[in-house]
Amino acid sequence: MSFHSPAYLFLLLFLIPVIGWYIWRLRDMQATLQVSDTRMLERQPKSLRVWLIHVPFVLRVVCIILLSLALARPQLSNRWQSQSTEGIDIMMALDVSGTMLAEDLRPNRLEAAKEVAIDFVNNRPNDNIGLVVFAGESFTQCPLTTDHTVLVNLFHAVKFGMIEDGTAIGLGLANCVNRMKDSPTKSKVIILLTDGSNNRGDITPQTAAEIAKTFGIRIYSVGVGSYGQSRVPVQTPMGTQYMTMDNEFDESTLKNIAQTTGGEYFRATDNKSLKRIYEQIDQLEKTKIRVREYSKRTENFMPFLIGALICLLLDILIRHFILRTIAE
Repeated sequence: MSFHSPAYLFLLLFLIPVIGWYIWRLRDMQATLQVSDTRMLERQPKSLRVWLIHVPFVLRVVCIILLSLALARPQLSNRWQSQSTEGIDIMMALDVSGTMLAEDLRPNRLEAAKEVAIDFVNNRPNDNIGLVVFAGESFTQCPLTTDHTVLVNLFHAVKFGMIEDGTAIGLGLANCVNRMKDSPTKSKVIILLTDGSNNRGDITPQTAAEIAKTFGIRIYSVGVGSYGQSRVPVQTPMGTQYMTMDNEFDESTLKNIAQTTGGEYFRATDNKSLKRIYEQIDQLEKTKIRVREYSKRTENFMPFLIGALICLLLDILIRHFILRTIAE
């Protein structure tokens, strides 16, 4: 049950002072009679009028409650809803090469990419999502799964140095395709994030993109790095030193990869733009939901109105025929 005009229920608050006033007034309602001996009165049974003395007030309170409920227009609703969801497959290919430690994103490109990717995963509970990492080589950090808690933990474990350095974009994409090609899911997506140009591996990025297209897989490629130059930490015998590098990579290849598969290319120059890119991809690849809903509401104020009328009539009958008083 729901109420069409629930504001009328606030009328019930007026009962608080009314009940308080009635209790205070009871002090003056007790009649007194002086007699020399009350032993005979103690044996007399109480009449019906004594038991009914407070009934009129109770009936008025109930009447006000029922009228307030009737004014609020209670409604009964009959509703049924059918809903079906269809998740999509998403493989995330993450570059973990040395240049991903550049600090033009905070704290660096790799950690910023991990943080935004984890938020993306948490916002898509219905999807199968997996993770491939690549540098000079490529391997699957997490296969497609709906257990996003495990996936997030594996994201946290990603770090520089877990693979031989280099940038094998083609191998990373091919690994993702291999994980998705046999999936029965209709919608399949790869999100590629890198800051370099392909310089390792036996498979070129364009070849991997053609294979992805064959299996109906779209690729969203994200190039990470600000314009100009940035600092990159380098481990030396003297400790951590910083070197300056130019933020240049093969954007044309990343654009061709996306265009070949029907995806899009994005450039992330800072943390905010990287977050916006993932938000755009999230909107482009929304989970499909089909909902059919039926709702019928029936007014149900009449029983409360009839109940209030009955209470009012009983109050009048009791006061005028049973508890009738003689005016002074």
